[in-house]
Amino acid sequence: MPVNGNTSQRLTIRIGRNSLSFSTVDGDNNILYEPFVVKSGVSMAANLREAFKSADLLMEPSLRVRVLIDTDVLMIPIEQFDEQNVATLYGHAFPNKEQDSVYYNVLPDLNAVAAFSMNKDLRLVVDDHFQDVRLITAMSPVWRHMHQRSFTGSRHKLYGYFHEKRLEVFSFQQNRFKFCNSFETSRAHDSLYFLLYVWKQLQLQPQFDELHIVGDIPDEEWILQELRKYLQKAYVINPQADFGQHPALEVKGMPYDLMTLYVKGR
Repeated sequence: MPVNGNTSQRLTIRIGRNSLSFSTVDGDNNILYEPFVVKSGVSMAANLREAFKSADLLMEPSLRVRVLIDTDVLMIPIEQFDEQNVATLYGHAFPNKEQDSVYYNVLPDLNAVAAFSMNKDLRLVVDDHFQDVRLITAMSPVWRHMHQRSFTGSRHKLYGYFHEKRLEVFSFQQNRFKFCNSFETSRAHDSLYFLLYVWKQLQLQPQFDELHIVGDIPDEEWILQELRKYLQKAYVINPQADFGQHPALEVKGMPYDLMTLYVKGR
């Protein structure tokens, strides 16, 4: 493991389902962002090993890393959370994750615990290079930011976040999740169906309540046009309007969850 160099700034590794990137903040408070081209057919652990041979940000000695990982999440009400049983519960919910270790983030402002997993080989690669490792589910900063936004105005709000051919749909009621689920989708028509289905399931009012979508939205104009046939208040969240002049907005290609992490924190 590297033991020398400036360790005051924590490196961030974002591990997506089919993407990998590295970022940090330099001495002038500029965000340095370096995506890595992932090789298909090769494990993410192998891709990360390759990245350590060529990625510029990984060449800088560092002991501290923050891993933002996009993986399946099991949401557990905080009053029902038992650390001894979290791996068992997660295994029942996602039986295809046998080669993974289970971790969790406590979300005290939402009275919930987000259980998630990381491949054991992938974690070993991280541990081989860093002494201080923090794991965060990629949705954590998005949930917390949208939870704060939900208090603006008096109407109920439903949110949809598009990323890497997935749609995360969630809503809040005071300091709790009212709904939280994810859908595999890359087509605009399927995304429209999921959003409207959840809207109906939650019995939201098309005249008054609000739907907000953000991220890598497929066929954005069409989806917004179709949503407004059924809902009066459907909007696309503009990060520039939401976050102001933060340096993260100047970084081309940065995922919204990573951007939110830099602007708002965990």
